[in-house]
Amino acid sequence: PYKWLDVVALCRALLPRHEVTGVKYFTARVSPRESDPQQRTRQQVYLRAIQARSPVEIVLGHFLTTRVRMPVADGSGGRPRFVWVTKTEEKGSDVNLATHMVVDGFRGRFEAAVVISNDSDLVEPVRVVRKELGLVVGVLNPHPRPSRELLRHASFVKPIRQGALAANQLPDRLKDGHGTIHRPVGW
Repeated sequence: PYKWLDVVALCRALLPRHEVTGVKYFTARVSPRESDPQQRTRQQVYLRAIQARSPVEIVLGHFLTTRVRMPVADGSGGRPRFVWVTKTEEKGSDVNLATHMVVDGFRGRFEAAVVISNDSDLVEPVRVVRKELGLVVGVLNPHPRPSRELLRHASFVKPIRQGALAANQLPDRLKDGHGTIHRPVGW
């Protein structure tokens, strides 16, 4: 229910003693599926909306869709049965985030970085920026059980509670240089 999130407002609400000077949003353009042909349109509307509200730099990776043969989860009857599935993976977003955080830290573009994630793949860039560059790296964690590795290496970890998500939604209508943006009816 909180997909219309104002990321900048959320950061400002959760980090009231810090000045939020920039936000980078790492994602990939989704590939619409037959079951949800409007998926890409909704994403484009959202990306426009977060940029209309406040300055957000969007950094794109890509989606990779492949057909692969995988075992059936229940695997009853001794031998696992296999089925063909369409596997969709977001590629590049973690690497892009890690690269930007290290380069921006090295160039002195921030005093503290905050990552919204629970992905333990980000432990090494968090560790490098903290230990090698001596900068603060916090984690705003959207998951009920935080990654132990992120907890160990981040300067601080703060949970994102449902109330904060609910309180920091974008308005249903916004304007940008291209016209009016309307919150999609369904996701």
